[in-house]
Amino acid sequence: MRRLLWLCGLLALPVLAQAGAAAQDHGAKEHSVIVYGKPDGKVAGWGIATDLPSGWTQDCCQYAQAIGVNLVLYRGEWTGEPERVMVLNVWPQKLPSLDAEWQDDQKRYLQRDPTAKVSTFAVHNPAMACHGLLFQGTDHKDDVVVFCDPGKATGVRLSWSMTMSAADPTRQSVLALFSQVVEQSSYMKYVSKQASPDKAKH
Repeated sequence: MRRLLWLCGLLALPVLAQAGAAAQDHGAKEHSVIVYGKPDGKVAGWGIATDLPSGWTQDCCQYAQAIGVNLVLYRGEWTGEPERVMVLNVWPQKLPSLDAEWQDDQKRYLQRDPTAKVSTFAVHNPAMACHGLLFQGTDHKDDVVVFCDPGKATGVRLSWSMTMSAADPTRQSVLALFSQVVEQSSYMKYVSKQASPDKAKH
């Protein structure tokens, strides 16, 4: 269950840099978020881009790094609490398939909370295969997590997740924003820009 990783950290791929709100050099829309990861062994460098919801803040290198994830999106002041925080994790492919990823996560959640309700959280990302789950725990917290696979050749998989109170009056509107972030997410291969020979002489 991804909320547990908020507390114990995640062995995520290292983040190299995060672009500002308007990353025009990558063809991104205004208010886009792009987070990059360095090459890691056999895994090529990667970038994940999505649209930042209006009024939300992005962070890859302060709060996200402190809790061991690649990116967080949040609204208002950072509180350190997981509720209404969209979390991106990117990791090297280890399990054999996307189905294995979400099935493993569901198994772990139900081991912790055997009477929790689990349902499919429908999303459609035209750029990559994704599968979403909605966990409704006996602690009256809802956890939504979407696993995505940008392809075997990339060497990575990723997830977006968020925790909310079951009684949160903004639940539906925030879940709608979460769906948009997931569905607008895309993968790109990151290639480091090498210094030109002329610059290297200086």
